[in-house]
Amino acid sequence: MGSQRLKIGISACFFHPDPARTAFASKTLQYVEQSMAHWLMAGGTLPVMVPSPAGDTARGDVHVDDYAQWLDGLVLHGGAEVVNGLLHHPDVAALSFVGSTAVARDLYAKGGSLGKRVQALGGAKNHLVVMPDADMDAAVEALVGAAYGSAGERCMAISVAVLVGKASEVLLPKLTERVRALRMGAGHQDGVEMGPVISAAAKARIEDLIDSGEKDGAKLLVDGRGRQVAGHLNGFFLGGTLFDQVQPWMRIYQEEIFGPVLVCLHVPDLGAALELIHSHPYANGVSLFTRDGGAAREFTQAVQVGMVGINVPIPVPMAWMGFGGWKASLFGELHAYGPDAVRFYTRRKAVMQRWGAAPSGSAFSMPVAR
Repeated sequence: MGSQRLKIGISACFFHPDPARTAFASKTLQYVEQSMAHWLMAGGTLPVMVPSPAGDTARGDVHVDDYAQWLDGLVLHGGAEVVNGLLHHPDVAALSFVGSTAVARDLYAKGGSLGKRVQALGGAKNHLVVMPDADMDAAVEALVGAAYGSAGERCMAISVAVLVGKASEVLLPKLTERVRALRMGAGHQDGVEMGPVISAAAKARIEDLIDSGEKDGAKLLVDGRGRQVAGHLNGFFLGGTLFDQVQPWMRIYQEEIFGPVLVCLHVPDLGAALELIHSHPYANGVSLFTRDGGAAREFTQAVQVGMVGINVPIPVPMAWMGFGGWKASLFGELHAYGPDAVRFYTRRKAVMQRWGAAPSGSAFSMPVAR
């Protein structure tokens, strides 16, 4: 790993990865799974996993404790007291976190003051821009899958549709019909497109935001409140919810809803779409649907967001490219996954050696590999 330069008989200079002694991750099970390869590649790092109290700790027959056993690591269950205790522990060198922006910002500041390496992923408000020339059927299916998959409870969910020019005239009727037809039910049942949200508290929080959208004057095209599923009357179900005529100052636009709610805003052109995206404090992911290669090139070069997609619904890059946003969506210079993740869990060490005859005389200039 790293770079190496050798000159036989004179000197050698190379980078040596020095694994972090102990690193801990406060993440959902999904992120634990996706971080395993980097912990293994870092070799010598002891992973201590703190699963999110609000997230899942098992998938099928596999539990987070199984991952700890495979990685020769540890699992600690708890909340802020566990995370803060680990952060102050002298043997902990690094922290990787996924959660709210408020907590991510706080952990980044605390970790920096303690001399720890911190990679803290925060909130998101991902926009999907639809140009008038886009394939509208493809855009509708992309919006529905990206907004309502996992009941909208994922950091890469598309929660804002930015409709450019006359795109809304064709797209909105199709989108409204498709959202109303969403098949909701228990996630393990065949044919179900959307399951429940994670908890009663999450359901109440999402419903409060829907209420605020109505009060602020947004047009509620599809209302997912009050939905029930036969055989699961106590389930935390919310149907797909769709707002139109949303304004940038509204809570449903400013806040990360983290639920099955899609809000639509209208702009006259691509430049206005970029201004809208740049005005938001989050900059995690963004997508553009268009048939115009020039518009796609302009968008990818100009947009100030960490992960960008063209005609793809969720702009999650390939694993070897890294994962992470900008602005209030990521605190720390190194992204999760890819080469950045390996660099995060290791430290590079520059080593210079001399073998063979040394140059004669003293060198009073800056030392160089000679």
